Amino acid sequence: MADEFPFEISPMFEGERIRKEGMHVELAGPKSKGFELVRAADMNDVEDGRFTLIGPDLQDMEEGSRYPFAMIYKIAGELVETDLESIVERRNHEFQNYIQGMMHLNQRDDVWIRVGKEAVSKGLNSFEHIAKAVMMLFKNELPFIEKVEAIYITDMDEIEKEIENTREVYKARDERTRGLHDEDVDTFYGCTLCASFAPTNVCVVTPDRISLCGAINWFDGRAAAKVDPEGPQFAIPKGELLDAESGEYSGVNEFAKKLSSGEYDRIKLHSFMEYPHTSCGCFEVVGFYIPEVDGIGWVDRDFAGTAPNGLQFSTMAGQTGGGKQVVGFLGVGVNYFRSPKFIQADGGWNRVVWMPKMLKDKVFQDMPEDIREKIATEDDAKDIDSLRNFLKEKNHPILERWVEEEVEEEVEEAPAKTQAASQAGSATPQMMQMPANFMPSMPMMGSGSGGVRIILKNAKVTVDKITILKEE
Repeated sequence: MADEFPFEISPMFEGERIRKEGMHVELAGPKSKGFELVRAADMNDVEDGRFTLIGPDLQDMEEGSRYPFAMIYKIAGELVETDLESIVERRNHEFQNYIQGMMHLNQRDDVWIRVGKEAVSKGLNSFEHIAKAVMMLFKNELPFIEKVEAIYITDMDEIEKEIENTREVYKARDERTRGLHDEDVDTFYGCTLCASFAPTNVCVVTPDRISLCGAINWFDGRAAAKVDPEGPQFAIPKGELLDAESGEYSGVNEFAKKLSSGEYDRIKLHSFMEYPHTSCGCFEVVGFYIPEVDGIGWVDRDFAGTAPNGLQFSTMAGQTGGGKQVVGFLGVGVNYFRSPKFIQADGGWNRVVWMPKMLKDKVFQDMPEDIREKIATEDDAKDIDSLRNFLKEKNHPILERWVEEEVEEEVEEAPAKTQAASQAGSATPQMMQMPANFMPSMPMMGSGSGGVRIILKNAKVTVDKITILKEE
């Protein structure tokens, strides 16, 4: 293998990060265009091992530059069927990361690739090396593939010509599960393809919940587990239904504990706030809770601006990813917005208050009709105040959750010590975060009789500072 390729190939290189300073070129990604696509073909239509390049080769690219990039693989074999296309396509992510000096992120038309300077200095000067290595791995690791051919494109005009047809292929795959739901099957499917980047991630694919990367649906998982039982996609017996609304199953909980090495033992597939699904890093969209309006916003990779909470996608993705179960943040695939069980435990679409316009347009027809015009975009709200005003103006259903704080005070003459304590402030501040349903009533602590007793009804309590003075 070392003689055939100018680089090492091994799973040990998965998870290798190539930073900007160590990058020779960047391919596709958020500031350019690209895609990856696998198509099943007839044996006679595939020339095994053939590589075709449309556009400039790696050796013709300027160091530190960015180029569009697309990869098309045609596969054939007696057992090859269209159900396997997305599975093979997703393995491209894994196999390209086996190559020392390469970093492959994301999937479909969100692919983002970097080639390192050191790899180029060691002789990696053509995309043919990469394509030949990936084709070899396809055949070695997926024996149902008997022939494979690769076409790489680095010409922007050609990519723009192909990308819409490619998106139609993705769309057709996603729509296959529309009439199938979680309750209709007794088996879900797991995926560990992102384990090198998120070792505790537990990606559970169900008829109502696509993979976080958006590339694998329930049919894809079933096909992959069938032809490659020892592979990264596998069956998860769903077990006993523990809670229908949040989507909690005993079988999923058992696998969560196993796959996360005991870090998590509960996952609610359709919950945002309580035991949410873990988030890897390849997710297409990240959701974020906005406590000021008690609503949920969503932002996708393509949005380069700032959400009303003051954060960009990259910042929230860093907080959410890595295989963590983070209350208040959630990574999902775009197709999950089309699920009838979309975060149903937390109000579904009636809880959504903000999305970037491009993302909203993408799923507009799949939203309930009565909510479509009530969800703000960056054109309507750029900060919390403008978002709150928009929601009021549109009479968003979230207003029903805004319970006016009722404060009942019983005030008697406060002892001098109590007054002095309220005016002093020399103790160490302490931040406290409390859940929304914490302490329906909270008496003020004091000595003897008198003092102040405050009863809070249906209130959200946030304490920024507590001062404790020793009584003398």
